[in-house]
Amino acid sequence: MLALTLLPGAHAQAPEQAPDDAPQVGDARSILDDPFVREEGKRGLDSLYNMAFDEAEAIFSSIEARYPDHPVGPFLNGLNVWWTILLDLENTEHDDAFYRYMEATVDRADALLNSNDEHFDATFFKGIALALQARLKSNRGQWISSVRHGRRSIGYVRSASDQAPHIDDFAFGRGMYDYYAAIIPEQYRIARAVMWMLPSGDREGGLDMIHQAAEEGWYIQSEARYFLAQIYTLYENDYREALKHMQWLRRAHPKNAYFHVYEGRLHARQWQREQVREVFSEVVDRFESGWSGYTLPLAQEAYFYLARERVQRRDYERALQYLAQIERLNARDHVEHRRFVALGRLYQGMVYDATGRREMALNRYRIVMSMDDHSNSHRRAERYMEQPYGS
Repeated sequence: MLALTLLPGAHAQAPEQAPDDAPQVGDARSILDDPFVREEGKRGLDSLYNMAFDEAEAIFSSIEARYPDHPVGPFLNGLNVWWTILLDLENTEHDDAFYRYMEATVDRADALLNSNDEHFDATFFKGIALALQARLKSNRGQWISSVRHGRRSIGYVRSASDQAPHIDDFAFGRGMYDYYAAIIPEQYRIARAVMWMLPSGDREGGLDMIHQAAEEGWYIQSEARYFLAQIYTLYENDYREALKHMQWLRRAHPKNAYFHVYEGRLHARQWQREQVREVFSEVVDRFESGWSGYTLPLAQEAYFYLARERVQRRDYERALQYLAQIERLNARDHVEHRRFVALGRLYQGMVYDATGRREMALNRYRIVMSMDDHSNSHRRAERYMEQPYGS
């Protein structure tokens, strides 16, 4: 999702047509100053954020055709793959394709750096491609490899930022590094052994810079808003602030399934039952209607939260109907041990316990124990096996 592209000159008014001397590969000027790239790139990113993947791919391919040897082509096409991954993060089948695009970006950047070791575009795209690989590796729990790629990216990202310090969008990259470099050692013990290799961070300063990008940036506003929502959810424990940024994203990108579901999660964290029902019912409706981006795992998550809300209201039979929908979708899936399948079966057991069907409840708890552990599902299943839920 790290679409940190098309930044230099972003606030300038672009002419209707590209000049005859538009920058060429190897030119000291940046491809990102080309009005064609700015206009088409922005249009492609808007399509991407609104889940119009085919439209985004066509736009990005037109940029690739115009600059066939430039790192911008594989980078932008890799973003389409990244969103495919983000919408179903438990599915690893697209990882290799994503890494191939990012490695092609690095290879093309290296070719430019061989002729000019201060080439802005090469520095910029190589740094971001390495950072994106680091992010996916961290999602996969590959901490050492993640830090290795992150460490390689830092110099390139900072060099690009130093060449364009007046661009507000660059505050995002700086702010992201400063914030996460400060909080990761606090949050993840395994990371402490390798973080000493990297420059130290600044939690408050980093957060301020991300806010700057969210308010003043051009192409990076949505990305900055998304990370602010994550930061306030996961690390600052301020769900109201997180919801403010997520609702900005929902207004800006109303067809984005990921932002839609994330808004529902934030309502669930604040026990806002009416909003939970409204948001996740709409997610389910869009999935069943075949909306782009509304994937099977996002639908399973929506059904789970609808079921959980019914359990909280002690409407157990309706909860079972929602939980049965998770099983229906699981029968169509090829990825095993999904998070919300495991949690759905845990809640089936809880409902059976609450309605006096102990043997059926025990059966579900045993099944949960045979699956991967998600959100303490094993600990909760063990507890309810010893003492029935609701007793």
